[in-house]
Amino acid sequence: MDTETGVNDGAILLLSLGEEEAAEVLKYLSPREVQKLGTAMAGMQGIAREAMDKVIQRFEEDISAHTGLGADADAYLRSVLTKALGADKAGFLLDRILHTGDTSGIESLKWMDPASVADLIRHEHPQIIASILVHLEADQSAAVVNHLPERVRADVLLRVATLDGIQPSALRELNDVLLKMLSGNEQIKRRKLGGIKTAAEILNYVGSTSEHQILSVVKQVDADLAQRIIDEMFTFENLIDADDRGMQLLLREVTPESLVLALKGASAELRAKVFRCMPSRAAQQLREDLEARGPVKLSEVEAQQKEILKIARRLAESGDLAVNGIGEDQYV
Repeated sequence: MDTETGVNDGAILLLSLGEEEAAEVLKYLSPREVQKLGTAMAGMQGIAREAMDKVIQRFEEDISAHTGLGADADAYLRSVLTKALGADKAGFLLDRILHTGDTSGIESLKWMDPASVADLIRHEHPQIIASILVHLEADQSAAVVNHLPERVRADVLLRVATLDGIQPSALRELNDVLLKMLSGNEQIKRRKLGGIKTAAEILNYVGSTSEHQILSVVKQVDADLAQRIIDEMFTFENLIDADDRGMQLLLREVTPESLVLALKGASAELRAKVFRCMPSRAAQQLREDLEARGPVKLSEVEAQQKEILKIARRLAESGDLAVNGIGEDQYV
């Protein structure tokens, strides 16, 4: 359900079912999935019969092609989810489906608005807050962080970034803490939660003011950790979403040799973006240089991408380049 088409097809399928049947399906979905499907369903008006028939036909074909009596249900589920969601997301979801018991205390937070979650946990130890945030979606966690007292935000993000897993006993205690405020018991195997990527995903949503404030404190505590979080937040492929004017300024500061090496490891979409933001003659020369350049070591490509990202980050911080909210002006 990651793609817009998938969400729309799911919404059409649910609308074609009766109310009771659709309700039964929704019981097995996550809060985020229910929200996405609900939004799609609410926005649909006058679905053509032909469109509905096509969705139902594809659903029937998928069922007949992928299910079989006597199959290993766990192996089948693991394969389907990995293909649909990717290894990381599928692994996390499989942990919940195949290995977990009651996590009602933690799971209930996903249905709450961020301000209520923040009010609930604001007086807990920062380590407990961090352990809770890694169970939520990154944008929900970011909103919760923005509702926390300013003095604890950076401490919480530091703990998220250095968290590499949660032991069953610790997760059980965490769930019990929440149940005292809300209600269960649970058993779960150790999950790979937290870490640099999780901290970066949360920071991507908190807004530039909180982001700079938090990173400033993290740099004082651990400069290397702060840089690793920044690198994870702002990757070379993110430049696809840069505004054209900012990209033009960036390209003026990058040497042709550096750009050729960096683009050897870039997607076709990012290359097209770069070509579009260059004068036609320079873009043609770059295309020829890329075609003429033979195989390049991955380490050389990554080194040049990092150098270009340093320039991009500087331009973003000065407001001359905007990428997914980074460097964008704020209005009050």
